[in-house]
Amino acid sequence: MLAKQDFLNVVNLTPLVSIDLIVSSTDGKILMGQRVNQPAQGYWFVPGGRIFKSETLEQAFRRITATELGDARDIADGRLLGAFTHLYDTNFADAPGISTHYVVLGYQLSLGIESSRLPAQQHSAYKWIGAGDELSLVHPNSQAYFPYLR
Repeated sequence: MLAKQDFLNVVNLTPLVSIDLIVSSTDGKILMGQRVNQPAQGYWFVPGGRIFKSETLEQAFRRITATELGDARDIADGRLLGAFTHLYDTNFADAPGISTHYVVLGYQLSLGIESSRLPAQQHSAYKWIGAGDELSLVHPNSQAYFPYLR
């Protein structure tokens, strides 16, 4: 694990690669959590996480699903929606003048999950949100996944 300052230097100089988990319900809603940390703090956002150095996509997917959903899943359980660019003016440390750039691999998972049982490390609350719901507090990067759902 990198020291905070080393990771901030990485964020300042390079894009990060991450996986977003677009967990969908049978009625077309997406599981979202209210972000505790920067970037996108306070917004409703899909669960996900960054890929670590020397970690395969399969390993990262299992770790991220375990951490974010409380249950490790195989990458074959998901459907790759595509690669997405997420740009933020802020960073995890709230350091001035440093933006965050993610290259995100979005994977759709169709799961029946009880939102009250999900981990609370990255999100203060969870709920199912549909494209027709009030989206003003849903981050645009998460809103962008709705057209890709099947």
